Amino acid sequence: MNEETKENVPADEVGAVNTQGTGGDVLTPAAPTATDSQNPSTDKKAFNTLDDEEGYSSEEFAQLANLYEETLSDFVSGEVVTGKVLAVNEKEVAVDIGFKSEGVIPIDEFDDPSTIQVGQDIQVFIDDIEDPDGMLVLSKKKADFMRIWDLVNQSYDRGEIVKGKCVRRIKGGIVVDLSGVDAFLPGSQIDVRPIRDFDALIGQMMDFKIVKINNLRKNIVVSHRALVEEAMKGQREKILADLQKGQVLEGTVKNITDFGVFIDLGGVDGLLHINDLSWGRVAHPSEVVGLDEKIKVIVLDYNEDKDRISLGLKQLQPHPWEDVGAKYPVGSVVRGKVVSISDYGAFVELERGVEGLIHISEMSWTQHIKHPSKILAVGEILDAKVLNINKEERKISLGLKQLEPDPWETLAERYPIGSRHTGKVRNLTNFGAFVELEEGIDGLIHISDLSWTKKIRHPGEVVKKGDEIEVIVLNVDKDNRRISLGYKQTQDNPWDTLEDKYKPNTITQGKVIRLIEKGLIVELPESVDGFVPMSQLVKENLTKPADGYQIDDVLTLTVIEFNKDSKKIVLSEKGYSKLEEKDLKAVEEISALEAELSVPEPPKKKEKKTDEDLPQVLQ
Repeated sequence: MNEETKENVPADEVGAVNTQGTGGDVLTPAAPTATDSQNPSTDKKAFNTLDDEEGYSSEEFAQLANLYEETLSDFVSGEVVTGKVLAVNEKEVAVDIGFKSEGVIPIDEFDDPSTIQVGQDIQVFIDDIEDPDGMLVLSKKKADFMRIWDLVNQSYDRGEIVKGKCVRRIKGGIVVDLSGVDAFLPGSQIDVRPIRDFDALIGQMMDFKIVKINNLRKNIVVSHRALVEEAMKGQREKILADLQKGQVLEGTVKNITDFGVFIDLGGVDGLLHINDLSWGRVAHPSEVVGLDEKIKVIVLDYNEDKDRISLGLKQLQPHPWEDVGAKYPVGSVVRGKVVSISDYGAFVELERGVEGLIHISEMSWTQHIKHPSKILAVGEILDAKVLNINKEERKISLGLKQLEPDPWETLAERYPIGSRHTGKVRNLTNFGAFVELEEGIDGLIHISDLSWTKKIRHPGEVVKKGDEIEVIVLNVDKDNRRISLGYKQTQDNPWDTLEDKYKPNTITQGKVIRLIEKGLIVELPESVDGFVPMSQLVKENLTKPADGYQIDDVLTLTVIEFNKDSKKIVLSEKGYSKLEEKDLKAVEEISALEAELSVPEPPKKKEKKTDEDLPQVLQ
């Protein structure tokens, strides 16, 4: 622009500057008046009317307008600039940043609106140069955030400690306010010890170390644990340097598992195994200690290579078995809790570390107990009598039945030999039937005492389980706790009268009830059994009786021998004839066979297991 042009521009509208631009000197609008400063848009209106002013060519006006627009283009969205407060009301704050128009910021973006004054310089964030309404959009919060974000990045680069406030809990951790910037504190980074109640930390101010920043996503991760570990590093080295077996230390319960407890000794952890918690039985460590509880422990072992410390708690207490004999003398009645049940008995805890065994045989005088769980339950409190103490093996034998009188002491008086009683068939075995005379008192009817006349192979042929029958007491063995009963004895012996009915050469009917190798077993009238040898069968040339005879066949027979003493009747289908030597041998063999079919006496009662027969109680 030439000098002549300059002289034609009013001095109150345009001022000259020395800013360098393309193509020579550049002009900018003159400084606004006091009135114009309150409305920056006045400047633009002035330029819009310049084309009507006398003395300006169109080229000069275009150059001047372009210069004005270039001056305004120095502002871009996303940057932080300094502005001046123009006005303040209840809802908004007007700020001038030197742009063609002022911006408006909501009052709630200011921490303390009462401190805002007109003319005050503040930093603002340019959100948008021009919104759809042509307005400049500014933000105080974003400007503060950008300022704090820069400070956070500087602290991160320098490895500095920052302060923050725990504001709210979220999944996996806590949100921390770093002077206006949110950061994430993972649960694992709160402390060296697991934190179970995150809510208790809300509202607390804490020191943190910034461990990760994502500038793109504006994410920050902080850690308090890193600071704790650094502070404890020296303490840990000191503890390990002075650590030795037998040393007593104080620690804090850090974690509880099924197998033991981890103790924080002040920077170093030790394991207190469940077996070293108590002299007594412990189902779970939580029964003895609680989380965050401070306890004293003793160092049992230290593996320097594996950096593993074994601790003990029970070792700080005297062993309860030292004076067990004085506290629980033999014959005394004690109280305890059932802590375990096995097939052979129940273990009763008298105190921590002292247990006794009630053997299944010592639970009842009379009841037939199949399993201890039928009368006892884990956790049950009961009284028992001390029967024996083995201090060396740390065993105590207890009795439950000894608290009541032994009914077998007077059993012979209540059930004298020869007395008749009514009982209930409780159980059947191959060798006989057990009959319950009263609750817990059973007697045995041997298979040989079920019938006078029949050879019984199984008691079920005569009686059934649950039958109410009459019996005769044959014998009472108090020492072995046995009662022998007779069923056939409730009736007269028929062999006293059978001799007249089955004299030799007597003809009778018999029904085949059994086929054996040597002949036939037949049932005669009066329910008595007889034997027909193979040689006395009508059908000849038989390899075995089954070749010519069947069960339930009815035969006409002749008595050829009757023996009252051995209770035998030998018969013939051919008719009366003397028994040959081979027939006599057959009779003897069948007698032996029948003896075998009659199962012998029941097995002897098993001797009661002693403490030596039982597994040792693990202490």
